[in-house]
Formats: sequence, C-alpha cells, structure tokens
Amino acid sequence: MTTDDAHHPGDGSRAWFAGGDGESPADRVRDGDAEAPADWPALAVESGFAADEDDYYATLREATVAATRAEVDERERADDRQLLHAVRAMDDAERVANELAERVSEWAGTLFPDAGTGVEGCRKLAERDPDGSAEERVVSLATRVTDLAHEAGELEAFIESRAPVAAPNLSALAGPVLAARLISLAGGLETLAKKPSGTLQVLGAEDALFAHLRGHGTSPKHGVIYTHEYVRGTRPEDRGSASRALAGKLTIAARIDHYSGDYRPELEAELDERMRTIRVRAEEDGGGSE
Repeated sequence: MTTDDAHHPGDGSRAWFAGGDGESPADRVRDGDAEAPADWPALAVESGFAADEDDYYATLREATVAATRAEVDERERADDRQLLHAVRAMDDAERVANELAERVSEWAGTLFPDAGTGVEGCRKLAERDPDGSAEERVVSLATRVTDLAHEAGELEAFIESRAPVAAPNLSALAGPVLAARLISLAGGLETLAKKPSGTLQVLGAEDALFAHLRGHGTSPKHGVIYTHEYVRGTRPEDRGSASRALAGKLTIAARIDHYSGDYRPELEAELDERMRTIRVRAEEDGGGSE
C-alpha cells in the first residue's frame, strides 16, 4: 500500500491489504481487524493494491491459505499438541511391542527350549547368536520388539518432561502421563478445558457410555482417570464419589493451564482434603453405595 487515500479512517486503513508495516498479507489476515465491513474489493482497486476485483480475490485467497497454513503449523508445534502425538505414539509402540512379542514367543518356542515370553523374553532372545536362517529371523524380530519397548520408554520420559510445562496444574494433579492422555483423548488442552467435569470423568470410556445410552449397560463412573491412585485405590463402592471429586479438580486445573498457565499448588491440597473427606466418611458409614 503506497497511496495516501488508503490510510484515512473509514476508507480501508484497517483492511488486510493496507500494509506498509513490514507484515505479509497472510500476517495481516491472521492478526488484522476492522471496525465495520466495507467494500474491500473496491477499496483495494482504488488504492492500487489490486488491478481488479478478480485480482483482489485471487490475492485474498493466497493470503488466507498462507494464514491458515501458518496457524496449523503453529498449533502442531504447541506443547499440548506435542503431548498428544507423544502419548499416542507411546501407546502404539507398547501395543505393537506386546503383540509382536506374542508372535516371537510362539515362534521362538519351536527353536529354543528355554525361550521366554513377552517383551522381557524378547530382550533375552535379542542377545542370542543365531544359528541358521530361522533363528536369524526370530532374533531379528525380538530385536525389533526390544527397540519398540525402548522407544515407548523414551516417549514416556519425554511426556514426563514436557507435560509439566504445557499443563503444570493438570500434571501435578493427574501425573504427567495421565495428563497427556486426557489431553490426547480430548484432542488438545483447549478442548479439554472447555469440557464439563462429567465429560472429563468418563474420557476413555466412550464405548461403555454409548452402550449405556443404548440401554445395554450401566453408566460408567470413570474412564482413564481410573488409573489415578485416588480412584483405583478407593473402595469400589466409593469410586463414584472419588471420580467426581478428581474430575472436578482436573477440570479446574485444565482451565487454569489453558487460560492463564500459572501453577497453583493449592489445587493439590484441596484435592487431597476432598479425598480424605470421602475416605473418612466411608469408614464412618461402614460402606455405602454409589
């Protein structure tokens, strides 16, 4: 933009094509604003930015595509997105390692009388010096299992280091891996932060929830948060209360992480106190039902 006319109020001075500040058209599409709609194509042509209306829309399309691509790239680099990919990759590596370990164990049992089972058995097989083509293949597969198991461990270490940065409060309450798993199931920290606590409570139990809605089962009390000690370590009859209490605090933690990002240790103290209340009440009642 070089003409003076386009820099006067009301005539397109805030239009995306009114440059002059070093920003690219895509940056202005992403970050710009205007107080009210205007006849942008006409203003663009009048200012000399575009030769005609078709030229304006062709340039606008290029700028919006570039802006969208930049937004996608930015989101994919965000810490919560990295956690999402990492926890899914960790689960895939563990699943494939365990499935392949079963195949290796069956095959190895026909070749080695002392062949072990599972991933640990594959680790021992990978150290063998094979004799013959069949043994070579088994040892090679066992090595792949060992590598996958090692990669799963490395991914878990990555999650444990990154989750407290991306979601400090959620990680403190849930633990880094469970925090990453909740973010993954929700599709991102922002999406998780916008969910009600009742939805967070049953994340990971969608199959059971849908079966309940179809009238084929009871309503699930918890999803992946069952792995948390405050749910798993509570008596079955009190797990509904424990799940609700945990989900409520995790929801608050996710919202703080997304909207402000500051760590608030009081959340842990409040959760601990709530769980003590649930367990003491259960002991006094001598049992109960949920």
